[in-house]
Amino acid sequence: MRVTVTGSSGLIGSALARALREDGHDVVRLVRREPSAPDEARWSPPDGCVEAAALEGADAVVHLAGAGVGDRPWTKAYKRRIRDSRLNGTRTLAEAIAAADRRPPVLVCGSAIGFYGDTGGREADEKSPMGTGFLAALVRDWEAAAAPAREAGVRVVHPRTGVVLARGGGILGRTLPLFRLGVGGRLGDGTQWTSWISLADEVAALRFLIEHEVSGPVNLTAPDPVTNAAYTAALARALHRPARLAVPKALLRAALRDFADEGPLISQRVLPRRLEQAGFRFRHPDVDSALAALL
Repeated sequence: MRVTVTGSSGLIGSALARALREDGHDVVRLVRREPSAPDEARWSPPDGCVEAAALEGADAVVHLAGAGVGDRPWTKAYKRRIRDSRLNGTRTLAEAIAAADRRPPVLVCGSAIGFYGDTGGREADEKSPMGTGFLAALVRDWEAAAAPAREAGVRVVHPRTGVVLARGGGILGRTLPLFRLGVGGRLGDGTQWTSWISLADEVAALRFLIEHEVSGPVNLTAPDPVTNAAYTAALARALHRPARLAVPKALLRAALRDFADEGPLISQRVLPRRLEQAGFRFRHPDVDSALAALL
């Protein structure tokens, strides 16, 4: 296949590009600077421009670009950046795909389980209603921004990704040094549910969505969500280190601002029903197997 990827320098995008290349597929990486390698092509969401050659003849487009949700405290300016980066990028790409002479047959357009808001202990799947909060509204508008491609007859699928567990990045990568030192611990009271997926399963699921006739929202989370306390205990077991501390909610809110209540403190018990019904099989269905493979 020939697959065009945005966000190829990020945690998920780089892993996806590497996996595709290892299996002999061609990857075209859309970048916002001047291309400096044969596999790069330029796009500029602020200008509404995508290099036409990057889309012509592509068998799939995977759109993963966007400002990191948990990279910084949520000031008003940063929340605007998060939103604009996703809506402008998705709209630009969808319009370019719709206008292409030979349209790619599928657009896998990144999304998030933030759509469901705080579910408490209630299970949520793709049929569950939209929640409340900044991320829920963002996901609604983010997915809607892909409408030009969908209306042009392109199959559009929205992988709503949960917390990605990876040794080299994300929440696990950032907290691993603390846990190795024995000073890791739960966040708040630890009762909030975490819907996670290993990086290997995230990449495999994205490739599955390219190749199978699935469209619309699809949850990319493992089938066994856990509470934060259970995740903390599992990580401590995997490292053979204690994890008896706790980070107070007040400290998280002071450090992360609004993100605290829609990130580490939110409770989301989300299940991947559509993915499993389509025939996907998880390599790491439970948190212990995921951590064992990663560590």
